[in-house]
Amino acid sequence: MNYNKMRNTQTIPRAPVARILIKAGAKRVSAPAVETFAEVINDIAEEIAARAAKIARHSGRKTVQEKDIKLAVR
Repeated sequence: MNYNKMRNTQTIPRAPVARILIKAGAKRVSAPAVETFAEVINDIAEEIAARAAKIARHSGRKTVQEKDIKLAVR
C-alpha cells in the first residue's frame, strides 16, 4: 500500500470524533465542530508521525516503532 497517496485525505472518521467530544461532556455537537476537531486531531497526529519517522531514521531504521512515537510525543 502506498501510504504517501493517503496524504491530504480524510484520515480520521467523523463518528469517533463526535463521540470523543460527547464523552468530554458536550450534549450535542455540530457537524462543523466535528469537522474542525477532526482536522485539529489530524494535524497533531501528522506532526507526531513526522517526528517519529525522523527519530526512526536518526536511529538507522526505516520502520517506526512504538518507542519512536512515545519519544515524539514528549
